[in-house]
Amino acid sequence: MQIEQKLFDSAKALINKRYPHGWGGAAAMYSKSGNIYTSVAPEIINASSALCIETGAILEAHKHQDIITHTICVVRDDEHSKFKILTPCGTCQERLLYWGNQIKVAVTTQNNQPQYKLLNELQPFHWTNAYDDIEYNE
Repeated sequence: MQIEQKLFDSAKALINKRYPHGWGGAAAMYSKSGNIYTSVAPEIINASSALCIETGAILEAHKHQDIITHTICVVRDDEHSKFKILTPCGTCQERLLYWGNQIKVAVTTQNNQPQYKLLNELQPFHWTNAYDDIEYNE
């Protein structure tokens, strides 16, 4: 099974386990070391202090000094709904950039099937294009 499908399956499994009823969302990330990190968004009373679904997996990779190579964020409206893939928001794109702009990120599509793009394809006019000497932790 390809990495991309493993990540999709891992995120869906976490959603089904963590959120058996109602809305659910999970992220799954693959690393250069062959690890899969998964996470959910914390349930926060004050929405202004909420964190993205991907944040936990990003922090786990940092904790283990690992390098993320692929990422996917999956949600569903309720236990009867189809799974949807969410393109990383701008904040998560900036967080992922720590590992370079060649990370493969799953993007939203009409058929909700995993399709991956390189991180640098999401923002062709990203601010880092103004610099020649940016060093990534790849």
